[in-house]
Amino acid sequence: MSVADTRVTFASGAVHGTGTVVLVHHDADGAVVVLDETPFHPVDHTWPDQPGDTGILRAGGVEHAVVDTLMAAVDAHGAVAIGTEIPVKRGEDGWTWLVAHRLDRPDAPVELAVGATVDAEVDAARRAALSRGHSACHLAALALNAATTGLWSKDIGLDALGAANFDLRAGQSSRIRPDGSVDEYRLGKSLRRSGFDAASFAADLDAHRDVINAKLREWVASGALSRIETDGPTIVDRRTWHCVLPEGEAAILCGGTHVSSLGEFAEVSVSFAQPDAQTVVMTTTAVPAE
Repeated sequence: MSVADTRVTFASGAVHGTGTVVLVHHDADGAVVVLDETPFHPVDHTWPDQPGDTGILRAGGVEHAVVDTLMAAVDAHGAVAIGTEIPVKRGEDGWTWLVAHRLDRPDAPVELAVGATVDAEVDAARRAALSRGHSACHLAALALNAATTGLWSKDIGLDALGAANFDLRAGQSSRIRPDGSVDEYRLGKSLRRSGFDAASFAADLDAHRDVINAKLREWVASGALSRIETDGPTIVDRRTWHCVLPEGEAAILCGGTHVSSLGEFAEVSVSFAQPDAQTVVMTTTAVPAE
């Protein structure tokens, strides 16, 4: 069976689907199964912010647990690479890009052989919590940019709402977790040379936190609509998160999953920590609406 880029449906919020097994692969971590189409969201191998989905693959009346979902790629010679073993960025020409469902066993069962029809079911509660975490992460980054835009003395590029993009320029890592995220920012020499008043920012973290949280309360109260627009059906087609905030519509390139409106939140807030003089960690916490 020929293998093409995996078609994905998670951008629409799908947590169920049916697909055909097109590839089974085994490595030191066990078996992975690739379907031609899946609702499962994979962790990105180059920017692993949102964890991969978990759930169940059901075939032949038997359920098999999916313990992780990863990117996979096949090169021009047919060699398969999984997750962090992939040596190129997603979408690189000459590669076929896949979504790999990691099973909780060392080998794939006969029910999941190539050609089998499979029902795919994502853990919906975990997905919803990760979607809230991812949307909250973007909201917090936009609010952080707005709160710090006056600390720049040079033009460093604007974010989706027209503020200086501190999050993009200073961000070192971002980790989405259920109902929240942790983002690490570097206040190093390069940031200061770019015109950022890092000393003032670090000295007034509590004040910046309060400004950010006030903005987040305003946005949550708006119940703004949120959606993902896609350029195509495959895992390598570009996806963009849109949210219609009071200041205007924000659009951010993003491969993750998101809420359908800010009405899914009761609250979003941030806190700061500074583990060393050049590092600031922002923790975002989302409280789901009842």
